[in-house]
Amino acid sequence: MATLYIPFEPWFTRWGLTADGEPFTTRFGSHLLPVCHDGAPAMLKIAVHEEERQGGVLMAWWGGVGAARVVARHGDALLMERLMGARSLSAMARSGEDDQATRILCRTAQALHRPRSRPPPQSLVPLDRWFHALEPAARAHGGAFETSATAARHLLATARDPVVLHGDFHHDNVLDGGELGWLVIDPKGLIGEAGFEYANLFRNPWIDIALAPGRLHRRAAIVVEETGLDRRRLLHWVSAYAGLGAAWSLSSGDDPQPGLRIAEAAAALAQ
Repeated sequence: MATLYIPFEPWFTRWGLTADGEPFTTRFGSHLLPVCHDGAPAMLKIAVHEEERQGGVLMAWWGGVGAARVVARHGDALLMERLMGARSLSAMARSGEDDQATRILCRTAQALHRPRSRPPPQSLVPLDRWFHALEPAARAHGGAFETSATAARHLLATARDPVVLHGDFHHDNVLDGGELGWLVIDPKGLIGEAGFEYANLFRNPWIDIALAPGRLHRRAAIVVEETGLDRRRLLHWVSAYAGLGAAWSLSSGDDPQPGLRIAEAAAALAQ
């Protein structure tokens, strides 16, 4: 077997798989391979980091409601249905269908947040821990970072009923499943207020779309219409999360300005 396939080899026999494409690696280091399982297309994922492993636990817990169905899971390996639809939410946002893409995102998030009969995974990360990186950036740099941190402090101190959260919910993590509908992949696995889930879509899929004149206002109106969330509180979540993303960018040597621009725009719109 070619060297590229070695990480997947044990699972070929265990789950009766055949390769159906070329292997690739995510930016988080996990290994993926399109395969066939019982004649159906599937995706085999080998997690490298604990966050990715726990994401597989959450995928299985969702049970195919709002998320790609998990066929099998063992240790670092996750076998899930491969979503083969041709549509892309990023492409829709680019081609003048941003309103429709936003509505699809809202409805997918609501499917994820439906109550389940089983208790959620114990590995879920609470939002107050998720926001830890924002406070050092606010102390060091002030400005928009402090605006975002202020919003985050208020939201976390007045948190509303928690739900299980995807945690990295955006256009490219919601895929077209054809007859199955739109389904998520690659969750982080958080727990907290539902409004947080929608904040990341305001930063995506590209900064030029997110900051196009009137776009943030329009997206906020659609999310509120679809979900019934409080508009001002939603915009504070957008500001808080965009500031957190900017703090992550700063710590990794990337440009924090796109995130800060979203944070400032959302904070201004919330006034």
